[in-house]
Amino acid sequence: MWEKETEKLRKIVLDCGLNEETKWGKPCFDYEGRNIVIIQGFKDYCALLFFKGALLADPDAILVKTGENTQVGRQARFNSVKEITQVATSLKACIFEAIAVEKAGLKVDTKKTPVLIPEELEVYFEQQPKLKKAFEGLTPGRQKAYVFFFSGARQAKTRMARIEKYIPRILAGKGMND
Repeated sequence: MWEKETEKLRKIVLDCGLNEETKWGKPCFDYEGRNIVIIQGFKDYCALLFFKGALLADPDAILVKTGENTQVGRQARFNSVKEITQVATSLKACIFEAIAVEKAGLKVDTKKTPVLIPEELEVYFEQQPKLKKAFEGLTPGRQKAYVFFFSGARQAKTRMARIEKYIPRILAGKGMND
């Protein structure tokens, strides 16, 4: 689905001197082994994700946050080759700036947000100590993904149903999308 757009983005990125590998099943480009950008295809758009996009100046405002809780990555989103062609110069400028960010060793100063466990999950933890131990063994990012998903339901019964559905994954040490 996005074959022409992916090929156009690949040409632009490779023109900037990055190395290409396949990571997570997608074309990923690095500088001296450090990820700079990855091409992503979604149902509604094709995107070029900058791993440290939050550090880029983006004077032409072509980058967007990937989600409301995203702190680091930024995407340039497209629906056609024509759209990519129109911002090719801006894309290259962002890529070269992203390479400079890597060369300088800059890191995004992320805010550490505590994981606030929903009440329903706490009940399950009391009933199933193995579940609590397995949850605590997950990476902070995986814990947050579960908490955001569980807490996103307005009704307690929906939160409970979501938790019940994912208990086997948590016990297996897996994140929501693993």
